[in-house]
Amino acid sequence: MFLRLGLTSFGGPVAHLAYFREALVERRRWVSEKAYADLVALCQFLPGPASSQVGMALGLQRAGYLGMIAAWFAFTLPSVVLLVAFAYGVAGAGDLSEAGWVHGLKAAAVAVVAHAVLGMAKNLAPDAPRATIAAVAMIIVLLLPNPFILVTAITAAGLIGLLWLRPPKEEFAESDAFTVRVSKKFAALCLGIFAVLLAGLPLLVGATGNAYAALADLFYRAGSLVFGGGHVVLPLLQAETVTGGLVEADTFLAGYGAAQAVPGPLFTFAGFLGASTTEGPGGVTGAVIATLAIFLPAALLVLAALPFWESLRSNAQARRALMGVNAGVVGILAAALYDPVFTAGVLDVGIGALVLAIGSFVALNSWKVPAWAVVLAAGMLGWLIL
Repeated sequence: MFLRLGLTSFGGPVAHLAYFREALVERRRWVSEKAYADLVALCQFLPGPASSQVGMALGLQRAGYLGMIAAWFAFTLPSVVLLVAFAYGVAGAGDLSEAGWVHGLKAAAVAVVAHAVLGMAKNLAPDAPRATIAAVAMIIVLLLPNPFILVTAITAAGLIGLLWLRPPKEEFAESDAFTVRVSKKFAALCLGIFAVLLAGLPLLVGATGNAYAALADLFYRAGSLVFGGGHVVLPLLQAETVTGGLVEADTFLAGYGAAQAVPGPLFTFAGFLGASTTEGPGGVTGAVIATLAIFLPAALLVLAALPFWESLRSNAQARRALMGVNAGVVGILAAALYDPVFTAGVLDVGIGALVLAIGSFVALNSWKVPAWAVVLAAGMLGWLIL
């Protein structure tokens, strides 16, 4: 399942969340709509790649620690392999981000995200107060495009929900639980490991000058300190790798263009950079170190947060806050549907992409065609007409 998602989930983190919802909430019913929305809200608060953290948590809930590892590995592997291959010189096709099939895939992502936003709005913002919270969150995010605004908007939505909303008695049903087999002691241990690595890796590098530790430290810090997803981590990675002399500027830009054309999380760009470094391990070894280091904080924080989160979200007052948070998440996803998903997938391409997006939406919403099939068909049509 996650390998299929890793092969077909184009369009960035918001699109990934939409693909997860279509495959695992609507079709397979692994979790309820409310449980999924609460999980998305939690991962929006945590540093790191939110969509990858949602995937890790779903794998953990479904099949324990091995399920978590399998979900992350399968979702991440396709884009890592493609980007490392690109780093080794498989770039003869030119700028992949401008290929017709890529534009078709981005148009399909518009439809998938629109379908998800519509479905989540029906369940999570069905009344006037929550619809208002969603609309205000959307407006704030569109007017103030800053990654920290996301956390601010979600926090404000939670406070408004706590003070204003009144859930019905049946609001938290047994089917809405998100049970994970992680003890609170182990969660605290994971939080401790996260902090020790964040503080200890720079000390280790300073004491030994080890090139492997230095590469791990660079990407671990990037994964630990960035909110807002893959695009937000790019300035930090550019400063550390290009300004730091590890990667040429032209190489960085070429890799970023390729990262736009592959499925899966943008954090896998770390694999390209690790393989392209001119100092230190480089190659496949560098790619593996960089990829593991940038995703490790996300995994540790998911394990640290989920046991406490599940206890908190069943509390009556917390439910009121979460009602507001979930409405705010709907607004944030609606804002992302416009920018960058619609602007990059349709406005920057033209009328042909709009036609593909509309057709993909009808196939998803009315004909109930699986998202992976819609994506493949849109990619082929994009190759032919865009």
